[in-house]
Amino acid sequence: MKKLNGKVNILVIISGIAVGIAALVLTFLGNPKNMGFCIACFERDIAGALSLHSAAKVQYMRPEIMGLILGAFIIALITKEFKPKAGSSPATRFVLGMAVMIGGLAFLGCPLRMVIRIGGGDVNAMIALLGFVLGVFIGTVFLKRGFTMQRAYKATLVEGSTMPAVAVMLLILGITAPAFIKISVEGPGSMHAPFFIALVVALVIGALAQKSRLCMVGGVRDVILFGDFKLLYGFVAIIITIVIGNLIMGNFNLSMQSQPIAHSSTLWNVLGMMIVGWGSVLLGGCPLRQLVLAGEGNGDCAVTVFGMIVGAAVSHNFGLAGNPDSTNELGEYVVGGISNAGKTAVIICIAIVLIISVLNCKKEAKNNG
Repeated sequence: MKKLNGKVNILVIISGIAVGIAALVLTFLGNPKNMGFCIACFERDIAGALSLHSAAKVQYMRPEIMGLILGAFIIALITKEFKPKAGSSPATRFVLGMAVMIGGLAFLGCPLRMVIRIGGGDVNAMIALLGFVLGVFIGTVFLKRGFTMQRAYKATLVEGSTMPAVAVMLLILGITAPAFIKISVEGPGSMHAPFFIALVVALVIGALAQKSRLCMVGGVRDVILFGDFKLLYGFVAIIITIVIGNLIMGNFNLSMQSQPIAHSSTLWNVLGMMIVGWGSVLLGGCPLRQLVLAGEGNGDCAVTVFGMIVGAAVSHNFGLAGNPDSTNELGEYVVGGISNAGKTAVIICIAIVLIISVLNCKKEAKNNG
C-alpha cells in the first residue's frame, strides 16, 4: 500500500468530525432525528418546495444544500481550484442521478444519512451498509473493465457558475418569497433548524468537504481498488462523532424498530443502497461529492444534481419512496417499506445501472477481460 499523506488524512478526519457535529447540532436545533444532514432527503424537500412533487410532508427549501454548494464554490475561488469543465456524458449522468435518488429514497437516505443513522444505533442502516459496499464493489468491477463516460473539457465561466448561481437563486427564493413555495406543516419537512444557522453550518461543511475531498463512496472505492484508507477515515470519523454525541444526549437507540423516519424492510434497504453505491461509483462520487464538485465548476456534476432532484420528484409523484415504520391507532407496530411500484422501480434502476455499466466499458477492456 502506498504511503499516505498525513496532512490530508488529518483534514479528512477533521472534516468527518465537523460533519458529525453539524448533524448533531442541526438535529438539536430542529432538523429531523437521525437526519441532521441528508443530501437525498434535503434535495427531495427542495423538490417539494418548488412544487415538483405534491407530498405535503416533505416540502421545505433546505438551506443546507445551497450552503454546501456555495461553501465549496467560495473556497474553490479562494484557492484557485474553481475550474469550469463539462461534456462527460451529461445525459447519462442525469439518468444515473435519478437512479441514485430513487434507490436512496427507497432506503430513506443517502450514504451520509446512512452513517448518521448508524451513529444513532439504527440496525437497518447497518444492514443497508452491506448493500452499499456491495454496490461500490460492483462499480469497481466495471471500473477495472474500463468503464468510462469520457473525459470532460474546459468550459466557460457561465457553465461552471451555473450551479452556484442556482443555489443563490434558491436561497433568495427561500428568504424572500415563502408565499410562493411549499412549506410542510407536519412531517419531516416541518422539522428544520433556523434557516440562517443551517446555511452558515453548511457553508463551513461545504468548504471543508471541498478541501478534504470527503466522499462516502470514494472511501470504500479506494480501499477496494488501491488499499487506500485515506477517505475512509472521514467515513469512520462521522460515525464515531455521531455515536458519542447521541450517547451524551441520550438519543442512541440500538434497534431495528422505532427508528425515526426509517423502515425495517431489509431487502429493499439493501437493494436501495446497492443502487446508490454502484451508481455513485460510476458518477465519480457520492451525492455530497456531486454537490461539492458542482460548486467547483463541474457542469456534469451539476447535471447529476438536477437528475437527483428530478428523481426525488418522480419518487414521490409515483409513490416509489419508502414509507417509515409506524404505530397504528390500536398501538400496533406496522412495518413500512416500499410499494409494489417502488419495488418495480428499484429493479428497473438496477437494470438501468447495469446497462450503463456494460455499454460504457471500453471494447479493448472487454476483450482483455
